[in-house]
Amino acid sequence: MGRWKTSLIAGFCLMLLPAAIGAPAGNDLAIVVHEDVPSTGISSSELRQLLFADRLFWSPKLRVTILIPAGRERAVLLNTVYHMTDAQFRQFWIARIFRAETSVGPKIVYTDDMALELVNAIPGALAVIDAAHVPSHLKVLRVDGRLPGDKGYPLH
Repeated sequence: MGRWKTSLIAGFCLMLLPAAIGAPAGNDLAIVVHEDVPSTGISSSELRQLLFADRLFWSPKLRVTILIPAGRERAVLLNTVYHMTDAQFRQFWIARIFRAETSVGPKIVYTDDMALELVNAIPGALAVIDAAHVPSHLKVLRVDGRLPGDKGYPLH
């Protein structure tokens, strides 16, 4: 093999290396909620209602606050739950607010730590984060009776 072919193959392998080592792509997403949320589990349909703001309250006095991540978790949500591009997602929320179907859209969080802090601080908060980053003391909702890591868990 010529020198240029060897260099080309080596360069291509180096480009793939960061994605292959330690990438969280196989991790499930966890639905983390404030301790005051009265539920321990929801169905995929209920999760969809919450994330689309079709359901605005956990209980009559406890409003849902959606915290959407900015990274890989957002991409997974857009593909598996919303079935939208990022631009469609933004347009969807602008239209919902403009039509007064909801008063506020999801809050964007930039790190899992930020999401966890807000879940602890905001009653009714729901955050979607990488399951590997969930501290053991936080409340993780089952989705369709399954926790992250269980076979058949829908958010990965």
